[in-house]
Amino acid sequence: MTVRLVPYLVMDGNANEAIEFYEKALDAQVLFKQTFGEMPENPEYPLPENTKNLISHATIKVGETELMFSDAFPGQAHQIGTNVTICISTDDAEKAQKYFDGLQDGGRVEMPLQETFFSPAYGSVIDKFGVFFQIFTEGK
Repeated sequence: MTVRLVPYLVMDGNANEAIEFYEKALDAQVLFKQTFGEMPENPEYPLPENTKNLISHATIKVGETELMFSDAFPGQAHQIGTNVTICISTDDAEKAQKYFDGLQDGGRVEMPLQETFFSPAYGSVIDKFGVFFQIFTEGK
């Protein structure tokens, strides 16, 4: 079983620019990059054409550390205070559930832990101290 805590930066439409900046400034290596337009379509949330090139998820590596990025989801406001989150990444769905349950005690669930197209168990919660966590289970 693996568990990693990764800083996750939510940008205001400039994630591509930030990634390019960190590539040069920090000798970062892009490990993964996907736009909203490359995601499977969801008829409940149609994407405006001008948002399809925004980053839905990216990972870069700086030295031995990873940073994750996305642009704010189209239609959702970019909010200072939740623009840096902690992504808890594990390959164990039971451990993901344990972390999620523990963090929601006294906190607020933003997205229930559930299966998504990119993870068998993904959710987000703001703990009782106001820290925003994403729980991500690897292996889809």
